[in-house]
Amino acid sequence: MIKRLFLLLLLVSLSSSVFAQRFHKQNNSYGDRDGRWEATLVLAYQNSITGTTEGGSVIDADSVLGWGLTVGWNWTSHLNFGYRLTVNSPDYVATIIPEDTALPPQTLAYQMTKVSHQLNTIYNILDKPFTPYIQAGLGMTSLDSNVPDSAPTTGCWYDPWWGYICDTTWSTYKKYAFSYNLGVGVRWEVNNFLFFKGGYNKEWVDVDSGTLDFDMFTLEGGLIF
Repeated sequence: MIKRLFLLLLLVSLSSSVFAQRFHKQNNSYGDRDGRWEATLVLAYQNSITGTTEGGSVIDADSVLGWGLTVGWNWTSHLNFGYRLTVNSPDYVATIIPEDTALPPQTLAYQMTKVSHQLNTIYNILDKPFTPYIQAGLGMTSLDSNVPDSAPTTGCWYDPWWGYICDTTWSTYKKYAFSYNLGVGVRWEVNNFLFFKGGYNKEWVDVDSGTLDFDMFTLEGGLIF
C-alpha cells in the first residue's frame, strides 16, 4: 500500500508539471490559492507510544508508517478548511491487570487499526507559494484492538453463480473516541496546480482510562483545482 502511494504521488507530480507547462502562457500566477479546492495524498509516520491506565494496565504501540488523504477549501490565501483521514496499523503489546488481584496479568500481542477523521482549520502565515502554517482540528478516532470479543459466527447462503458460499466473521474490541489535534508545518506550491506539505502533528484521543497522545510526521503531495 505504501509503495503504491509513493508511485501515485510521483504520478501526480509529473502529470501536474506537464499540465502546468502546457498552460503556462495562459496562467502564470503562483500562490493563487484563495477560492479554490485542493486535495492531497498523505504519508504519515506515527511515533511509538506507551499508555498506562489507573489500574496499572499498560499498552506499548510501535512506530508505524501509515497513509491518508485530505480535501480542503481555501477560503482565502491564508485560511483553509478541510477534512483529513489518516490510517495506520501499529503492532502493540498490552499487559492487562485484572480487577481481581488473585488473577495473574494477561499479555496480548496484536496489530491495532487506528483510523482518524479530523475537521481542520489551517492558517497559512504568508500569502506566498512558500509559507509556514499552523493547524487545529477535532473529530473522531476509532481504535480497533483486533482482539475478538465474542465467538466467531458462520453464515451460508446460495449464490446463483457460485453456489453455496459460507463466510465466518467476528467482532473485536473497538473504541470510537473524540479526538483533537494541533500541528505546524510548511507548504510549498511548485506551480499554480501542484504543491507539497511537510508537518508535525499531535493528536489527543479521549478514552475511558484517560487520554492517548500520538505524535505524527506527515508528507503530503496534492493538487489545487
